Amino acid sequence: MAERTRYLLAYDVRDPRRLRRVHQVAKDFGYALQYSVFVCDLTKEELLHLKARLTAEMSTAADSIGLFDLGPPRGRGVECVEFLGVRRPVPLTDEAAIW
Repeated sequence: MAERTRYLLAYDVRDPRRLRRVHQVAKDFGYALQYSVFVCDLTKEELLHLKARLTAEMSTAADSIGLFDLGPPRGRGVECVEFLGVRRPVPLTDEAAIW
């Protein structure tokens, strides 16, 4: 099985049409924590595919997308995110985690 890394994906997309398309791509690869913030457990190949799809949907001149490496899905990848208020659970699994 390919090794996975947990990423935090956050975006600021200016155009409503591009926003919907970027949001759909994010849903294809991750689990929503908030509307524009996702947790994605990805192999290197899946990460490259995600970046390609996001780049195709966004305007690199107007939009901003951040991908933050949180480490392995177990351990620090879970513990380094702190919530205030309601915490949405992030599923823990050793299987493919494209939720």
